This record gives sequence, structure tokens and C-alpha cells, in this order.
Amino acid sequence: MDSTTFTLLLGAATLTCALVTGLLGTYAVVVMPGLGDLDDRAYLRAFAVTDRVIQGNQPLFVLTWVGSVASLLAVTAIGIAAADAPVTLLLGAATALYVVGVQAPTMLVNVPLNNRLQAADLDAAPSHVVDDLRTAYEGRWTRWNRVRSIAGLVVVLLLLAAGQLS
Repeated sequence: MDSTTFTLLLGAATLTCALVTGLLGTYAVVVMPGLGDLDDRAYLRAFAVTDRVIQGNQPLFVLTWVGSVASLLAVTAIGIAAADAPVTLLLGAATALYVVGVQAPTMLVNVPLNNRLQAADLDAAPSHVVDDLRTAYEGRWTRWNRVRSIAGLVVVLLLLAAGQLS
């Protein structure tokens, strides 16, 4: 194994996973509680506007999000091929947790909820429809974002531990 390549990939994976986790954590502790103080229509509009930037393929966001997956998979593949057993276990655990705890909930829960929100005509919808949409959206989105945030934090800790052992 080329130790420089491994070290660079591990650094890239740690950095990008930490950036993704920071974004998710910021939503968990700042954005969602702040938006939570808004009335239903304003809450949904504010979230929809923010989500539109993310789903509009903002280049730095895409680079960070996709880069986290790509660099994590790459360093894990190299690590499995050549690293010591403890490092391999840490990388395998980090990758599995990132896929199951961050990426899967994003694709299976958060993005579909965001898409449903994007499809809603918030200006034309009567108040009771807006209220129902927020009720169906807010709790589930927030709960799964907390899962993603905690999983991401554990992933970063595992990657830091792998770096210390390598």
C-alpha cells in the first residue's frame, strides 16, 4: 500500500464526512429549532427555499457530499487490501455506518420528504393543508436528521481513530 495515498484518502474522507456531519448537526441544533418558531406556512417556505439550493446541485455541496462517499469507499477499499486488522475494522465500521446511518436515511426519508414539500403549492394551499403538511413533515424529518447527525459523528470518530492507528 502506498502510505501517502492512504493518508490523503483518509484525510479527505475524514474532512468531507466531518463537513457533512457539521451540516446535518447544524440543522439539528440551529436551523430546525429556529424554523420551528415560524408559523406553518413560513416554516415550510423557509425550508423549501433552503432545500432548493441543496437539491439544485450547489457545486460545493455536491463536491462535499459525493466526495464524502467516494473518499470513504476508496480509503476503505485500500485499507481492506493492505492495512492492519484494527484499521480495517474501523474503516469497515465507518463505511457501513455512513451508508446505513447517513446516506440511507437521506435517500429513503429526508429527500422524499423534501420532494413532497417542493411539490406543494404553499401559496394556494388552505391553512389546514399547510398545517397537515408541516405535521407530516417536521417531526419525521427532524427525527431522521438527528439519526444522521449522530451516525455521522460516530463515523468521524472512527475515522480519526483509524488515522491514529495507521
